[in-house]
Amino acid sequence: MRSPSQLVVPADLWDREKARGALADRDFSAVIKYFRQYTGASQTTVGALVGLSQSDVSEIERGLRQVQSVDVLIRIAQGLGIPLSRLDLGNETAGADNSARRNAPASMLTAAKVTEAEQEQEDDVRRRGLMAGALGLGAGLIAGTSSEAAAAATNHNPAAAMERALFEPVTGRPASLQDLATGLTTAREMFSGARYNALGRTLPPLIATAEATRDAATGRTRERAQAAVARSYVLATELAVKQHSEAAWATADRALMAARASGDPRALSDAARVLAITMRRAGRSSAAVDFLARTATSLTVEKGDPQADTLAARVCLLMTAAYTAASGGRRSTALDLLQEAEETADRIPLTQNGKPAGLFTISASPAEVAMYRISSFTVLGTPDDAVPYAQRVVPAQLANTERVARYLTDSARMWHQLGDGRRTFSALRAIERTAPEEVRRPALRTLTADLLYAPGSLPGLREFAVRTGAVAA
Repeated sequence: MRSPSQLVVPADLWDREKARGALADRDFSAVIKYFRQYTGASQTTVGALVGLSQSDVSEIERGLRQVQSVDVLIRIAQGLGIPLSRLDLGNETAGADNSARRNAPASMLTAAKVTEAEQEQEDDVRRRGLMAGALGLGAGLIAGTSSEAAAAATNHNPAAAMERALFEPVTGRPASLQDLATGLTTAREMFSGARYNALGRTLPPLIATAEATRDAATGRTRERAQAAVARSYVLATELAVKQHSEAAWATADRALMAARASGDPRALSDAARVLAITMRRAGRSSAAVDFLARTATSLTVEKGDPQADTLAARVCLLMTAAYTAASGGRRSTALDLLQEAEETADRIPLTQNGKPAGLFTISASPAEVAMYRISSFTVLGTPDDAVPYAQRVVPAQLANTERVARYLTDSARMWHQLGDGRRTFSALRAIERTAPEEVRRPALRTLTADLLYAPGSLPGLREFAVRTGAVAA
């Protein structure tokens, strides 16, 4: 597979009649297919050029997702070398300079004399604007939906019940902090075990209980309840992200607000991480990396027991920042962050209970860092660099089922980009054995469909695709 730096783009690519027609209609399914046909680029390479994930590019190319955001239109045009005049954007491009400035590296922002506080305020305003758009879409989808249809949607989308609860909140009653902690632990175990349907049903009453407990409390008890609210919304965001739900903007925003009110740096780190993931998926990779880097820098290592937890939190934020940078095509930044994460992980003292330290939904360990190297090299379009790390990771060293499934997913994407269908399918089957609900996620259904329609045939692949919902029976 060719990396972005190896692509050969014909000089007259966008002047040809076929390209002009697709651009005039803003048919980005045809545009991406056309670009890949004449350059040999993979979907992952296209994603690296325009700041989208491979699964997002696949959905656009297959006509499952429409490109409507002006910022995304401009980013695609710039990434693929399309003259803006071909898209007939007119006055819509007036905000392009502001968009470029928002996505500029930290050094450029500093040169423009944007203070850290101003930048965070701008991020908040922009995030809430994007969230409002997502909520408007979600409300439109929910309005007029019958209870039977909603129940049917829940069966196919584990996040459906949680999405509905954002607009039709369930009633909760205050509970003790101990009972609330027990409920959070149970929900986290569902996530760690990749039991997403059960998690989706559990989250609405858990969130309602956490918020009722917070509202009835004062002082330190209220702060601890705020941390519980933040973590319940962190789980909700993790689930929404896995299901490609726009509700992730709402849940991530609520997680961050509750975390800030709690004063708990670990809760803030949890919320910052999931918000950055949401920003990355919206094409805000540069802003997300800067946000994560500032959060990681703000964590100070204390003496005594908190040291392991604080170092682990830094590792988790650095790993997420590295993959986010890689998704935006910033190779050197991604590798530097991964190196820092690895060096920090080596400083983490062993915990007394033997469990890996980390944040609420992710742990910090050398195996985790290696796993993030796999995903980062793959999204950068250089999967050959990821192979040694894929062979180095021992699944038993990963913290839980969800993490093992993530490793297998990264391996499947790596082999797919390398053109090895047999190993890709082997990884997909391993995911099904390890975490059956994981393999039904939208991103993996897309990967399965891509493999199914690739040249050649693999015994059992069509049956697997039907069984996991990638294609109709």
